[in-house]
Amino acid sequence: NVLLRKEQYRISDNDDRRITYAKNMIVGKVFNCRWSIERTLRDHVHRVDAEKLKKVSKVLYDTLPLLDKVSGMEELRGMEGKAAEQYFSVLNDMILNQKDDFAFIRRNRRPPLDNINALLSFAYTVLAGDCANALASVGLDPYVGFMHSDRPGRKSLALDLMEELRPILADRFILTLINTKAIQGDHFEKQKDNAILLNDAGRKVFFNAWQNHKRECITHPFLKEKIAWGLVPYVQALLLART
Repeated sequence: NVLLRKEQYRISDNDDRRITYAKNMIVGKVFNCRWSIERTLRDHVHRVDAEKLKKVSKVLYDTLPLLDKVSGMEELRGMEGKAAEQYFSVLNDMILNQKDDFAFIRRNRRPPLDNINALLSFAYTVLAGDCANALASVGLDPYVGFMHSDRPGRKSLALDLMEELRPILADRFILTLINTKAIQGDHFEKQKDNAILLNDAGRKVFFNAWQNHKRECITHPFLKEKIAWGLVPYVQALLLART
């Protein structure tokens, strides 16, 4: 759809227009990070440090109206980084089982240096691929983003679209795999550069569970219709194209 893509490129090249899209994507991310924490509090309040999680939830809640006042991309990235730091500060608290194999200290990548970061990186890669396919299917260019800057080979708009889906589609999925013991410590292997990766058995468990998860239904908060989780990236891409 050449007209759609030309408009996408115009928005991407206009700082005032692109930040409106980027801002709303980060609002979605922070909202969903808070939702994930609140979900743990609701389901496992007696197994976690409730006060610690409530404190971080409040910080994320207070961040939401501030995002609407952001006027520059660097300021937005700074606020997103601080919100992510708050969220990841309690990720380890949301891991209820297999603490020895899946202790989360901090986010590391390229390469991931422990089991939990290996899972996060793998899930984000899979989700980014789903988002890129969804964007292409509705006529948008996955490589031209609004928040993520242009870089050869990087699907920047897919990374943008993925931001709001990280906590609810990837992170909650990973927490379920760990807390139900579907994924275990022997599903990982260390490489020569100390990188930790899923082995063949681990990837098989991951993808089987991922496909099952994508068939589960939710009620889309905007459309008010039941859709499968697997359709969420497509629906969000379609809504983005419609704007």
